[in-house]
Amino acid sequence: MPERGTSMRTRWRLLTLGAAACLVAAGCTGGSTQPSAPSGAPQASGSAAPAPAGSGADAANAAFPRKETLYTSGTQWGPPANWNPLRTWDSATGTKGLVYETLFLYDPQTDKFTPWLAESGTWTGEKTYELKLRKGVTWADGKPFTAADVVFTVELGKMKTVPYANLWTWLEKAEATDDQTVTFTFSKANYQQWANWVYNNAIVPKHLWEGRSEDEVMNGTNEKPIGTGPYAYHSHDQDRMAWVKRDGWWATAALGRDVKPKYVVDIVNSSNEVAMGLLLQKGLDLSNNFLPGIANLVKGNFGIQSYYPEPPYMLSANTAFLVPNTAKKPMDDPAFRKAIANSIDTKKIVEGVYGNLVKAAGPTGLLPQWDKYVDTAVVSEKGFAFDTGKAKKLLADAGYKDTDGDGFVENKDGSKASLKIIVPAGWTDWMEASRVIAEGAKAAGIDLTPEFPDYNALVDQRGSGKFDLLLNNERQLSNTPWMYYDYIFQLPVNKLQNTVNFGRYENKKAWDLVQELDGKKVDDVEGMKQVASEIQKIQLDDLPVIPLWYNGLWAQTSNAVWTNWPSSAAGTPKSPPAMWRNWLELGGVLTLTDLKPVGG
Repeated sequence: MPERGTSMRTRWRLLTLGAAACLVAAGCTGGSTQPSAPSGAPQASGSAAPAPAGSGADAANAAFPRKETLYTSGTQWGPPANWNPLRTWDSATGTKGLVYETLFLYDPQTDKFTPWLAESGTWTGEKTYELKLRKGVTWADGKPFTAADVVFTVELGKMKTVPYANLWTWLEKAEATDDQTVTFTFSKANYQQWANWVYNNAIVPKHLWEGRSEDEVMNGTNEKPIGTGPYAYHSHDQDRMAWVKRDGWWATAALGRDVKPKYVVDIVNSSNEVAMGLLLQKGLDLSNNFLPGIANLVKGNFGIQSYYPEPPYMLSANTAFLVPNTAKKPMDDPAFRKAIANSIDTKKIVEGVYGNLVKAAGPTGLLPQWDKYVDTAVVSEKGFAFDTGKAKKLLADAGYKDTDGDGFVENKDGSKASLKIIVPAGWTDWMEASRVIAEGAKAAGIDLTPEFPDYNALVDQRGSGKFDLLLNNERQLSNTPWMYYDYIFQLPVNKLQNTVNFGRYENKKAWDLVQELDGKKVDDVEGMKQVASEIQKIQLDDLPVIPLWYNGLWAQTSNAVWTNWPSSAAGTPKSPPAMWRNWLELGGVLTLTDLKPVGG
């Protein structure tokens, strides 16, 4: 699941306001006193960043001069486990992006690809793609980066456990025609997927990885990572991952790009209270934690900012969907699903649960960055909005009745329709959102009750189809809406659905359209729009998932040590301020090249 926070909102509002008051009090005495941090939060220690009490990290901090160090948090919830760039879900923060790099970067704000390790990529035929690599790129051990490394990395996908093994169901061969050229020949040209692959997967050095077994490739910790990126391994501990800037990064000479922090130290999350304490004490420069109530500090004079100065404060990162199990009654009925959709007061979730830190989703669920693919005429005709009266009418018109007088409709066969909506225990924002959803459903005559199993139990229920409704936001922002439609409509439905189509919705016409979209070239925007429009007609007629809100790219930054953070303000960088896994290649690494040291 995406990185996210799970603290109670009411408690956080009090914490935020109290901490802000402490800062004001410190300012009245010349700023000589530190605000008291929440219990367990790191304390300040001279020129180094705060360190968790009793962690033994004070000595480690001494190695990182504060003015040369970027402190981040919000990605890892446990000690660094591995430095394997193929393990994009649990590798140490920065493994892919700071050490290992991708062929291209992708900017979701402008929908532009930037050549990175590659100099260019061109479809030279309907099923042939030629990749030209940059000259002069070297691995951190001094060995040259060549086409052989790219071919080797791609061919790792022939191992069935490698995440991109599916690539070889439509890729025939990858050939290094010279040191800087790779030619790919496809049996089927899935243009959208390929465009996603070239910016989303790190290239590894053949001379160091060759000969590793499949188990070592996927499960090895890769303790001495050697990449082409701007940073190298420095050290790690139970509570942090530290990288050090290396000499000879190719982008400095080729692109005039130079990362500014000498050290990047990512602090393992222990709680959101610790993250807030570090941010307030100037011991944290970038927090990618979900911090409810942060708006109070952004609007105050505390040197803390978010991407937008007003709601929703954050860039949008993914869509939160309500997923009905379409293999179970009455969720198998589109009319019932539409009634649920019209019963939900999303505004109440956005304002009451999130304090406007998120944005209400449109009926298609496509993120704001994909607005150009939304067919507004289709949405106007077939979309939905909060309307309890309409929800009741949809139920009545479809033949759902309250036959026993308990205030809730039964199934059409007269059996009870007592439904559960599940979200993980401890995910308190989603727990509150599920209560709002259940409240709206009950007002419309649908018996819906929230339940909060632990996360692993929920995953089991979700994969096996043993649920009624659940919340999910698995798919993140990417280069193409194909990724979302693949998540919603992918066929066939298997006994275990572990990654896509959790609602077990089956519509061959929709899946055929998704595959047709995959076959559109990325620069054929009009062609993509036409196919997306047809998909949206089916989506809004059937509502296999119900879009609710856009989760934010949680990012709070401090100007105490580093400035020129990305923001919506004129003249500032627009790259995402994120250290989350799989976001550095979306431009997060550029953020490190745009930073400016205070007083520098």
